[in-house]
Amino acid sequence: MLPRIKGRRRWWWLIGCCCAAAVVLGGPRTLAAGDDPPADPAKAEQLREDLRKLIQAARDRVFPALVNIHVVTVDFWDGKEQKGQSIGSGTIISEEGYVVTNQHVTSKGRKFKCTLADKQEISADLVGEDPLTDLAVIKLRLSELKPGTRVAVAAFGDSDDVRVGDYVMAMGSPFALARSVTLGIVSNTERVFTRGEDDELEEMELESGQSTGLFTRWIQHDALIQPGNSGGPLVNLRGEIVGVNELGGDSIGFAIPSNLAKTVTAALIKHGEVERSWIGVSFKSIKKTGYTQGVLLNSVIEQGPAAKAGLQAGDLVVRIDGRDVTVRFPEEIPPLLKDLAERPVGAQVRIAYERDGRRAETTLTTEKLRKDRGEEVALRAWGISVQQITEKMARERRLDSTVGVLVGSTRSGGPAQLAEPPLSSGDVIKAVAGQPVADLEGIVGRYKEIMEADNVPEFILFEFDRNGRNQVTLLKPKPDKDEDPPREVRKAWIGVDTQLVLQKLARQLGHPDHLGFRVTRVYPHTVAAESDLRVGDLIVAVDGEKLNPRGMQDSGLFARRIRKMSIDDTATLTVYRAGETREIAIKLEASRETPAEARRDRNRDFEIVVREVTFFDRDDNRWDDGVQGVLIEQVESAGWAGLGGLSGGDLIRRIDQHEIRDLKSYRAAMKEVTERQPERVVFQVLRGVETRFQYVEPEWKPVLEPASRPAADGSRGGDAASAADTNRK
Repeated sequence: MLPRIKGRRRWWWLIGCCCAAAVVLGGPRTLAAGDDPPADPAKAEQLREDLRKLIQAARDRVFPALVNIHVVTVDFWDGKEQKGQSIGSGTIISEEGYVVTNQHVTSKGRKFKCTLADKQEISADLVGEDPLTDLAVIKLRLSELKPGTRVAVAAFGDSDDVRVGDYVMAMGSPFALARSVTLGIVSNTERVFTRGEDDELEEMELESGQSTGLFTRWIQHDALIQPGNSGGPLVNLRGEIVGVNELGGDSIGFAIPSNLAKTVTAALIKHGEVERSWIGVSFKSIKKTGYTQGVLLNSVIEQGPAAKAGLQAGDLVVRIDGRDVTVRFPEEIPPLLKDLAERPVGAQVRIAYERDGRRAETTLTTEKLRKDRGEEVALRAWGISVQQITEKMARERRLDSTVGVLVGSTRSGGPAQLAEPPLSSGDVIKAVAGQPVADLEGIVGRYKEIMEADNVPEFILFEFDRNGRNQVTLLKPKPDKDEDPPREVRKAWIGVDTQLVLQKLARQLGHPDHLGFRVTRVYPHTVAAESDLRVGDLIVAVDGEKLNPRGMQDSGLFARRIRKMSIDDTATLTVYRAGETREIAIKLEASRETPAEARRDRNRDFEIVVREVTFFDRDDNRWDDGVQGVLIEQVESAGWAGLGGLSGGDLIRRIDQHEIRDLKSYRAAMKEVTERQPERVVFQVLRGVETRFQYVEPEWKPVLEPASRPAADGSRGGDAASAADTNRK
């Protein structure tokens, strides 16, 4: 995953659970980077031993508090809710079990599992997220610990003490493996990211539509980090956290300073969010402007607090609340933004500025800084996902207001896509079935009301805006009901598989005058297997009529010729074998069921799709008739079955004490399991030539989004849409 940088250049840093912990030398230097080692070998060895002890002491104070975080995520595309998985690291910072990590680790998380230093795995709940600093806090469910277990805790230190050249030690769980440590040095303590040609700060997005890093000057270091380490601590040798790593790759890492992380995590623990002020501007340093003081207003957002106060892009701000302000370099912008953001919402800010050589002063009133992205839910029976419209989204799309919901995606071939005109991504739904829709909660309410009614209407009227045009359409809801695929009427068939042989291939095979269909497989337990047909025979005619294929478009010619005949008829095949032709008479039999025609079962609790075993499955896998079961066709990667290790292609042969012979016995077993609701379900599967036992741990009670997750408007509440959608499954 690559961070999105707005501008003409993109960086190569790897993120998405790819950062680690680092330990910084926070005391007297044993051997500073770049110093010549002492000439005395004994002294050099003593210095190495002293450094090793310092590193070990720091490691031992941090390692016990380090956790590996496994996240089940929910995303939305193709009009559906899709589950996934991500891995990251974190650090326990309190005896109550609070863990600090990156927001891009917890982003879109629905379920959290943490592995502690003693290998215990326990659940955690999301406390709060702050995308603007890429920080998040989760809380361990300490009740799940073994009796007598106490969690280890690490403490924050002062990141201002970190110096360039300090040794750093990166800790984490690379690639979801056990804890590891790597060593490096601090390269920069005030790292910001700019466009090289004009030193302008670039706006970073770790996920589309959500800005981050506005208030951050990162600690850059070169301790090796890999995917799976994101969110780990940066700690000095006194055992104090001085940062949280966020970005990295190819021996370059960037950590969020602890003085920022400490403030943010405290707010998340107390309020579930970080409340900030917003004035609606971006700044530019005066480095290349010719000015000697002040900071340039690079942009001013329409209808924002600064615009309402009369400020314009290009104004030079020289004082804020009576204090002189000068920003000579890009590195000085984040502290200024942070200072303004930390003022109380609704605060009065006096701004003195210059415009066209004249000085003026104005007072603006700060507003609450709200989320960039809105929450999203899937409305399954309508084939769409919809998203809350935030103020930023409304500004960027030039919408009149945040009223309504934005269509995120539509399901291919689903009701929304088949409507006339079809709904599409970016449409703003204003009303459903004649009733206005103000927000996400409103459309979820209408969805539940309509789809849970005794008589679901045949069509639903939608009013929506598209590119400033108000339109209406009729959507035909489709209850999410699985149907078996259509089965073809049995046709005449010969139990062989064939390969088309055209002129060039025939020439290489030594018979340029004989074109046709080469037998590649004679299926066992068929009439063909009892005939004289062999693998390698070239079928050149049927009942005396030559086949004469001319190109790849004729690859189905032989099968079509046979299907035109009747079951139980006898076909005479002319075959070319070893330099001579011969006639073979074969009685035609009924075609066999293909995998595409097999009956299926979708279990929405375990999020798994299975199907019957067909004749062709047995042949492909060389299974005899004694091998019974159902084949797994699809597994949601982060569903119950997926987390239990089941995968596509597995043959389920037993579920707990139930032997699985076919689809009927599978359904009966799953029904019994659902009624019993055990803590663990054991699936015996055949995978290749191996028999495997996979342990699935269901969560039988429905779980909503944590109430601590801030809603799109900054309020807090559960995900009612998820509950409604689950009920319609």
